[in-house]
Amino acid sequence: MDLIEALSADSPLVCVVGAGGKKTTLYALANRLDRAVVTATVRIPIFDDEVAAVRLTRDPVGALRDATDWPLGLVPERERDDRYLGYDRETVSAIRATPGHGPVLVKADGARTRLLKAPDEREPQIPATADTVIPIASARVVGEPLSETHVHRPERVAELTGLDLGDRIGPEDVGAVLADRLGGRKGVPPSATVVPLINMVDDDDLAATGRAIADAVHERTNVSRVVLARMLDAEVVDVVE
Repeated sequence: MDLIEALSADSPLVCVVGAGGKKTTLYALANRLDRAVVTATVRIPIFDDEVAAVRLTRDPVGALRDATDWPLGLVPERERDDRYLGYDRETVSAIRATPGHGPVLVKADGARTRLLKAPDEREPQIPATADTVIPIASARVVGEPLSETHVHRPERVAELTGLDLGDRIGPEDVGAVLADRLGGRKGVPPSATVVPLINMVDDDDLAATGRAIADAVHERTNVSRVVLARMLDAEVVDVVE
């Protein structure tokens, strides 16, 4: 199964949440899809080098009408030298409804480059029209202590898993976070397809870890598949159904 099919990434509006490779996933997909749009509902680091063009505009629907460069980044403004702001969810839904482009790929929460996260009360910012939601975690977090070094909002991960801060994270804990309605599935519209992604599966040991995480996801929720991948190489390692 190729990357696009595995992640159901050819749907009109694809939201990426979690930790351990959101931006890498967005850009890998954008460069493999026809006429893709990259945007965000939260802050996003400067990504001009990852797409053909970035348009800073408060009228993204208007900007799409005369777009010629793909994949196209759309953001409302630059907040600082190193990041852009995102649109509200309704604006992203309007982008989705505009004809003439391919899938809209959305960064819908933040994780401060950690390997695992659970959202707070304001996250994620997923539009109601989302078709596919991809919750991400890194296989490399297994075996690490539950702390801010590796986990964004470790106290919330503790609430979802029963771990104490400082405990070693197991594959069942990562699976629990990805599967939970207050974790990787938080805010997902009822009609959306959820495809959990285990990233950074860089060797055989991490592949075994990824499959254990996938099994834990399947034990807790009904998803059609969990994808194991190396997103830096845009390579699917395994699909666990």
